[in-house]
Amino acid sequence: MHEEKLLMDIFINPHTVPHFVSYAFLASLLLIGTALMVRTSLQLVPTGVQNFMETIAEGILNLCEENIGHHWAKHFFPFIGTIALYVAVCNFMGLIPGFFSPTSNINNNIALAIPVFLATHIYGVRVHGFGYLKHFLGPIRSIAALPLMILIFLIELIGHLVRPVTLSVRLFGNMVAKHIILLVLASLSPWIIPTAILALGTLVSIIQAFVFTLLATLYLAGAVEEAH
Repeated sequence: MHEEKLLMDIFINPHTVPHFVSYAFLASLLLIGTALMVRTSLQLVPTGVQNFMETIAEGILNLCEENIGHHWAKHFFPFIGTIALYVAVCNFMGLIPGFFSPTSNINNNIALAIPVFLATHIYGVRVHGFGYLKHFLGPIRSIAALPLMILIFLIELIGHLVRPVTLSVRLFGNMVAKHIILLVLASLSPWIIPTAILALGTLVSIIQAFVFTLLATLYLAGAVEEAH
């Protein structure tokens, strides 16, 4: 199958460094560069890039506060904010001619989902100790309900183990589907239809970044909350 030529191929051999790796580094450099640019030109009354970034940061912080609570929101905000911005930038890269979306590769998405999975259970044990197991046993805890507790524990265990898979595959599937549709329609109608699909692709990129961020936030919220 003929491999698509991309902008980064001029600087990096894709057979040595895969596209999803090189463009993942590019996305990271873009975010770091934007952060440094905003930091060096902070103003009391924000304008331009600072105003845009503060709006996004405030929205992510509000999402954390609504789902995790004020106490844990500021603690998890850097982690959640980094994931949200990185996924969004990677998604939008797939809309630019000559660029590649790292989130359309399953390896990149797994690398994002595993830290969320580990952080969820590390903080769950850190906050609750061995009492964290109560999250897996269901609402009824007695000797008579022991078979039911074992069944619920197995179901919860499987549910937690597949979370990285569902996070990765959901994002991967939507990004690949968007990319394929754009390529097919661009070959059929070079201007009119792809423009409409490009607008739809922008919406999909935003929604998928939000969904990934929201699920990560909810997983962390479920780990640190008290079991009932």
